[in-house]
Parts: sequence; structure tokens; C-alpha cells
Amino acid sequence: MKEAERTLLTELLLSRLPVGTMMTMVGFALGVGVLHKLFKQYVEGLLRMAETLRLMLGANRNFRVTIEGPPEVQQLAQAANDLAQQRDALMDDVDAQIATAKASVEEEKNRLAALMSELAQAVVVCNLDGRILLYNNRARLQFKALSQGPTSVAGGALIGLGRSIFSILEKSQVDHAEEVIRQRLLVGKTAISNFITTTRGGQLLRAQMVPVLAASGEEGEAAMSGYVLTVENITRSIEEEERRDQALHSLTQGSRASIANIRAAVANLLDYPDMEAELRQQFLHVIDDEVDKRSQVIDQTMSQFSDAIKTRWPLEDVLGIDIIAAAQRRIDDKLKLPTKTEEIDDALWIKADSFSLVFALVSLASKLQDHYEPRELRFRLSSAGRLAYLDLIWAGPAMSSETFYTWEMETMQIGSESSPLSLRDVIDRHGGEIWYEREKAAHRAFFRFVLPVAVPEVENEQEERLRGSGRPEYYDFDLFKFEDQSIDLDRKLSELTYTVFDTETTGLEPSKGDEIIQIGAARIVNNRLLRQETFNQIVDPEIPLKPESIPIHGITEDMVRGKPNIDVVLPAFHEFCEDTVLIAHNAAFDMRFLALGRRSSQPGVAQTRCDS
Repeated sequence: MKEAERTLLTELLLSRLPVGTMMTMVGFALGVGVLHKLFKQYVEGLLRMAETLRLMLGANRNFRVTIEGPPEVQQLAQAANDLAQQRDALMDDVDAQIATAKASVEEEKNRLAALMSELAQAVVVCNLDGRILLYNNRARLQFKALSQGPTSVAGGALIGLGRSIFSILEKSQVDHAEEVIRQRLLVGKTAISNFITTTRGGQLLRAQMVPVLAASGEEGEAAMSGYVLTVENITRSIEEEERRDQALHSLTQGSRASIANIRAAVANLLDYPDMEAELRQQFLHVIDDEVDKRSQVIDQTMSQFSDAIKTRWPLEDVLGIDIIAAAQRRIDDKLKLPTKTEEIDDALWIKADSFSLVFALVSLASKLQDHYEPRELRFRLSSAGRLAYLDLIWAGPAMSSETFYTWEMETMQIGSESSPLSLRDVIDRHGGEIWYEREKAAHRAFFRFVLPVAVPEVENEQEERLRGSGRPEYYDFDLFKFEDQSIDLDRKLSELTYTVFDTETTGLEPSKGDEIIQIGAARIVNNRLLRQETFNQIVDPEIPLKPESIPIHGITEDMVRGKPNIDVVLPAFHEFCEDTVLIAHNAAFDMRFLALGRRSSQPGVAQTRCDS
């Protein structure tokens, strides 16, 4: 470009430079503003949407994305909300399915608990390590009755979830029975094993073991994951058999001399018919004395062994007054005949088949009404040693022995109701007798049912069944996975079996003579509090209580008087919490009292954890 043209162009540009610069800056500002608005609407809007979605996924599933911004972002927000709504519907459906499945599982568990709890046999289920994972109420009562050790002081039992069955049964015998079952499984035979063992208290138990089989083991064979034990205490039956043998021996051996004397006397009477009257009378006295002695022995034997000398028909323990009440109701309903009671022992329990016995009483009442038309009947109940006397009394003329025999052997009938049994059949079932007797002075007669008195196997069993609210927790199938492990205090409590305990004391200074006056504890197994497996025992400190401590713990002198002392209670507590971690508030205080028990020689549990 020529110089003149260059100069002209330069002047032209310089004159327009401020306007161009201003236009450029305005344009740049407008661009930045447009970019900022687009960033706010798209980038920040999407970031806010992402934060809202994270909040909705993690914290509040009901939270929703606000629909704002440009149409495209609004459509994306609407799509996210629709997906969230669909997700909620699916989650609600899954929750409903889980709730239904859980309710079904709980129902099955409750059915199993109800079935197991009410079984008449003692049933215990264990895993392969011998840890108890299920037991029923009968087993709890039976093993509590077997407990001759210190645990029984506090009402405890040797049985409990997570405890070892080997504290009750011999481990070698259980292992042998398990091996027998494995061998029978290998050869395809019925997997069952029986053995008899004794407890530490000298009781005799008969146990039957059957396996709990997993789905499959190695090489497709069924694997044993645990076993079921049914346990029966046969001590009483063995003792009854021994007593029955003794009764038979005493009758046979004792009768030989009497029979020999009677035979000799009879032989002399037969051989010498013209014997002098005085000598004949002596021989007759010999016969009379020997017969009387034998009768006394037989009566005494019947009284002593009445519970053993009876048939094997299954009989139940029932209150005698309940039998009478049932018979009175049926007589009033069927015969419209008034009944009363007199001299009733309302605490007398008898062994009876209640249905057949009530039917027999009503059947006799029906025959009496048909033949003698009594105005009323009366019932009387008493006992004599091991025998119970149940009398059906009426006023009327005497009955012949032939009539009584006929009634005894005929099948029983009450109006249109009939039974295939006779009165004699019912009596034989009970291992008893029936007598017909007259009360001449009162012009009355009665039938006397001689029945065995009941001897309950487990005292206070009904009380134990009714104790507490709700069904006891007697099972935990998660314990199938339990394996014996050493106690590691670094593990979580949920992975441990532990005992939470507390003590009450006469004061705060055990070194100066203060003593424990109560210990309370509860076991937690598989992270579950077992309300049926607790320890609670008041202790007699054998020293006066401090008056200032009574308002704190609420235990008085009358409450501790006559209770077991610390020598008995500490070993019981040790047995209760054996193989568990101890947990206590201010555990150092409680453990110091346990360690300084002034008469106890039983060591405490070493593993402790403070819960402060």
C-alpha cells in the first residue's frame, strides 16, 4: 500500500477504534452472560438433580426432583421422578413379599414351638458340636428334675440354648451313637441309635438318636448336620421292676413255711379223724394263724406295691375330686338322680383313665336306679397309703353276691350309650379292685373302687408350665452353624455367648466383711435374650444387713433368712455362666465380691467386659 493510502487508512481506523472496542466488549459481555445462563440452567441444574437423586436414594425415598429449567431438563427431571415412583412401587412390593414370607416363617416357627413344647417326650436337637439348638418344655422340666448339682438352687437347669449336651450325657456314648448312625447311613439302613447312660446325680436315662441330614454331602450322599435326641428317665421304671421282684420274692419265699405248716396241720386232721378235740382245735388254730399271717402279708404288699402291681394300660394323673365332679354332672344329666359328697380328700391325686372310670360310676348308678330306686347317691374319697378309696354310697336293701358278680361282668350301659368294656375290665385296667360292703348301722351300702394313688414324676410341673407370659424360646436354628471357638474379647458381642449379671451386697467394701445378698443374671445366645434361662438367687450373708443399704436394694432380713449361703450359690452361678463372657455395669466391683467370697472355693469366669 502506498504511503498516502496507509496514512488515510490509519486515520480512518484510529477514528473508529473506541467504537469498535466498545462493541467488542459489549459483544463479549453478552456472550459471557449467555454462557452463564446456559451453565446455570443445564450444568448446575443437572448437578442439583444428581444431588437430589442421591438424597432420594440414600436418605429420603419420598423426596422428588423439582421440575424446573429448560424443557429438556424438565423432561429429564420428570423421567427421574417417574423412575423413582416405579422404584418405590417395586420396593413396596418387595417389602410386602418379605413381610409375607417372614410371617409365614414365624408361623411355621410358632407351630414347631407349639408342637415341640407340648410333646410328652423330652426332645433335644443338637448340632455336631453337641450344642443345644432346640428343646421342648418336657426336656427342660425333666433335666431340671435330674439336676442334683448347685444349679437347682436358683431354679436353673442343665439345659439351655447354646449349652453343651455333654454336661448331661456322656460324650463318649453320644460320639459312639453318632458313629453308629454314620455307619448305618453308609449301608442304607435306618439311621437310628439307642443307648442308656447315667447322670451325675445317678439317674438312669434311655436315649434315642436320629440324624438331622443336610441336603447332600460329598459324592452326593446325605450329610449329617446334627441329631435329635429323645430322652426318657427310666429310673422309676427300673426301681418299680426291682420292687415288683422284691414283692414276688417276699410272697413266694414267705409263703413256703406257712403253706408247709398248713399242709402238715391238714394232713394230721385227715389222717387222724378221731383226734382229741383239744388237739384238733390246736391244729385248726395253726391253720387259722397261718392264713391270717398270709392275709396280712398280702394286704401289706398290695399297699406298698400298688403303684407297681398294675396293668400297662396308660393312665393319667388326675385329681380324684375332678372324677367325682364329672360323674355327678353325668348322673344329673342322664339319670336326673340327686348326688352329694361326704368326706372328700380334695388334694388326692389318682392314676386313672378318667373316661372309663366315670362311665363305670355312672353305669353303676344307672343299675342302682333301675333295681333299687335310691333317693340319692353319695360319693366319698379317702386314701390309705398308696391306695385311694372311691366310694359310691346309697341307702337301700342288701344286694346278693350273685347280683354284684353279674353287674361286674356285664358290659356297661347308660341308657342308649353302651361300652364294650365291663366293670371288671375297667378295674383291671387300673390295676385295682372293687368291693361291695354294707354299713349296717346306717342302713347303707356302697361300692368301693380301690385305685392307685398318683406319684407325680416332676413336682410343680403345672406351675412350671404356666410360669411366665408367652411361649418360651426353646429353639434357634441358626446355631446349626455354630462351631466351638475360643472366647476372643476382640470379637463383636453379637458373635459371642455372654451373660449379663448384677449383684446386690450388704455394703461397698468386701475386704471389710460386706457380703453378696443377691445375684441375678441372664444369658444372651446368638444375640437373643433368653428369658427362660435366667439366674436369680437371694443369698444369706450370715451377717446382719446394714440399715442404710436396705432402701437401696430393697432386700430385708426376712428375705435372706433361710436362703442358701454363698458357698452354694457361687458354684451354681459359675455353672450357669460357664463358657460365656461376663458383662456387668461396673464389673470390677461385682467381680471383686465374686473373687473374695469368703467361703467359696469355686473360681469365677476369667473373661469379663465392662459395660459402662
